[in-house]
Amino acid sequence: MEMEKRLTLELRNKKPSEVKELVLDNCRSEDGKVVGLSSDFENLEFLSMININLLSVSNLPKLNKLRKLELSDNRISGGLEVLAEKTPNLTHLNLSGNKIKDINTLEPLKKLPNLHSLDLFNCEVTMLINYRESVFALLPQLTYLDGFDADEQEAPDSDPEADGDALEDDYENGEGEEEEDDEEEDDLDEEVIDDEEDEDDDLEGEEEEDGVDDEEEEEGRALWDQPAVTSSGAGLGEAGHEADIGPEMRRTWGWSWGQTWGGHEADMGPEMRRTWGRTWGRR
Repeated sequence: MEMEKRLTLELRNKKPSEVKELVLDNCRSEDGKVVGLSSDFENLEFLSMININLLSVSNLPKLNKLRKLELSDNRISGGLEVLAEKTPNLTHLNLSGNKIKDINTLEPLKKLPNLHSLDLFNCEVTMLINYRESVFALLPQLTYLDGFDADEQEAPDSDPEADGDALEDDYENGEGEEEEDDEEEDDLDEEVIDDEEDEDDDLEGEEEEDGVDDEEEEEGRALWDQPAVTSSGAGLGEAGHEADIGPEMRRTWGWSWGQTWGGHEADMGPEMRRTWGRTWGRR
């Protein structure tokens, strides 16, 4: 795809002044030059033109706010003085995989006071003796060369300053609010789950209590079905004797029995008789 057509697609009906990041990788540049870009991209901060067959950056427009420029895997061999003129606030420059052969080609980059990261992987210049020492001496403003500082300490994975800007942009575009809404929804979901778990625990507790009640009732029925003994040792319903139940039954159910004095046996009230449907001996 030609560079101008790709540029139109990337804009997506936006105005050039509204674009902060622009990626034109793997398209075809005309005669090895930058085409389609203009100074109307006045707020552009990140520009990537990887593998577009660039020979020169001479047609690059004035981009005062540009901070990161990706130009890897092209055929650039010089003319870097344009960068100092057109992108004066550049902080990151990637020239990996280009035709940079000697240290002197990099000298125009001295005029980029904010440049602190430079990548030259797979350029012939990296094969020179004392390559790293020479580049750091030429460009004292550099912090990282090919991902490492002068003490061979690796650069962090991300740029804190750039991350801060991106976070501000997210909140300006409403993305931060969406993330907060998502967090609130997650909290609500957790509360619902906790409530459901509490309800399940309550139901389990009720089932256990019901099970205990059922066991006690069965135990009571079993004791009830045992033959009752009267004061004379006979079974239930024999004439002239009162019905009685054993002490085990009294302890289990805790019934309050009427108690007579002077050697008479305990008797049960009529309400209890109706409830259980038993035939009791009467005086």
